Amino acid sequence: MLPLANAPASVFNLVTTKRDAATVGMKADQQEAEQRTSPGGHILYMAIQTEGEHELERTNSALAWSALAAGLSMGFSLLSEGLLRAHLPDMPWRPLITKFGYSVGFLIVILGRQQLFTENTLTVILPLLRKWNFATLANVARLWGIVLAANLLGAFVFAWVLAMTNAVSPEIRQAITEIARDAYRTDPGTVLLRGIFAGWLIALMVWLLPFAEAGRLWMIIILTYIVGLAQFSHIIAGSVDALYLVAVGEKTLGNYLFGYMLPTLAGNIAGGVSLVAAFAHAQFIERVNPK
Repeated sequence: MLPLANAPASVFNLVTTKRDAATVGMKADQQEAEQRTSPGGHILYMAIQTEGEHELERTNSALAWSALAAGLSMGFSLLSEGLLRAHLPDMPWRPLITKFGYSVGFLIVILGRQQLFTENTLTVILPLLRKWNFATLANVARLWGIVLAANLLGAFVFAWVLAMTNAVSPEIRQAITEIARDAYRTDPGTVLLRGIFAGWLIALMVWLLPFAEAGRLWMIIILTYIVGLAQFSHIIAGSVDALYLVAVGEKTLGNYLFGYMLPTLAGNIAGGVSLVAAFAHAQFIERVNPK
């Protein structure tokens, strides 16, 4: 057997080729492993922060039109739920089916990239927490004010059309009325508490969506279905219900403002912002902004 030093060049070439092939194979395996690994939380943080920065750069008119469309679109949650309720027997399991209708408005808004207030309790807060100054705070307040006002205007228009026209049959309108009445069967304190849970879940949904990929549709449906089934208070979806009762004369505007809107708004903001402060910002700020 020849010593290694005297081995033919072909032997070295063969060894080198096998070694290079093994190295390439290991790199390929490593890349595939990285592709199959879920992105780190700091990557989600950066993606949502970037989205929030883009939203803060939008003009007043762009925000208003998008938010008005979102408020109108959220009306389809009440309409879809009413359609299901009107066509199903009055059985204990009926809410398990009808509450899937609650997800319809959210699907339209989120997949259509429309401006919904509760989404912005997460996205635009991240840039504010990273750059805490008066200019950024004023910009967040500008966006919140425009989006909330336009969302509620769209919700009121949709509710008024359902209540005051023949757009739907009397049977469906009766089902819608029964659904809307559920919004007033709790006291303001309970509405506030339920609003916190709703704000938490919607912000959580926004947190999960950037890398949900093919699961985006089911992510939206499942989390908003839970909000609807648990009767958690959502400032826009619930306002369609409440404003419908205002339009038909069962409730006054004061009942809506103090019995539903203000406690729900406070709860949604607390739920969404606390998710950012306690989980996203506190966990990942050192990773994305090392000292």
